[in-house]
Amino acid sequence: MSGNIVVASTDIKIGEHVTGQFLGLTFNLDTIWTTAIAGLIVIGLGLWVRFKATTGVPSKIQVFWETIVEQVTTLVEGNLGRVNPYVVQLAIALFLFILISNWLELIPSGEDPHLLPSPTADVNLTYALAGLVIVGVHTHSVRERGVKAYGKHYLEPYPILFPLILIEEIVKPFTLALRLFGNIFSGGIMIALIGLLPLWGLWGPNAIWKLFDLFIGLIQAFIFALLTILYFGMAGESHGDGSHDTPPSTGSSEPSTAQPDSERVPDRVH
Repeated sequence: MSGNIVVASTDIKIGEHVTGQFLGLTFNLDTIWTTAIAGLIVIGLGLWVRFKATTGVPSKIQVFWETIVEQVTTLVEGNLGRVNPYVVQLAIALFLFILISNWLELIPSGEDPHLLPSPTADVNLTYALAGLVIVGVHTHSVRERGVKAYGKHYLEPYPILFPLILIEEIVKPFTLALRLFGNIFSGGIMIALIGLLPLWGLWGPNAIWKLFDLFIGLIQAFIFALLTILYFGMAGESHGDGSHDTPPSTGSSEPSTAQPDSERVPDRVH
């Protein structure tokens, strides 16, 4: 008994990039131009709402921006205790940039090579974004706590925990970068696997996955922005803990001065 088994096969090329050489270094050119495209779109949206902004009936783009700004401002105020303009602007810029970068993959742009891959599926970009956030977090922590308190927090609550705290700080940028990279990179793998299906059954799973990919891209952009805000909140949470305790101590001295006066009243009566 013999038979021919037809096996669907295709070249699944994941993680391959259009590359170029310069000064002995290899650059992922597709990541560079898609990053530039995403950045230009964010800047274009900002300029668009700048010229469309009005105190009257807002346009759709203005409502879109105002909604994002309001939600991010609320998150920043809730985690930092006050509105920090730098953190608000950084979180909004990161959210929109990552969202657009994640969605670029959904635009048809040819095969082999795919001219518009998600730049966030390249770990080099996610490491750069995470590095930007972590440098900002530590700079913010030094400004809020002071250099002495910043160094001291590595020894709290017990000096013996210093290695664990140090490892935690070192791991933060890697987890932040790899979380985003892994989720977007897996989307490319799923698209490649769907490509193994025969043409007559391809449209259904592909359409469903595209919709799911939109949702994943939105969620990952939100998580990255949210973690950025949380990291900034933790970086300055111990700032001013002792300085705010001084006003109550001055008020507490009033009862002590009032009590002797009340004790002198009977002496004056007699």
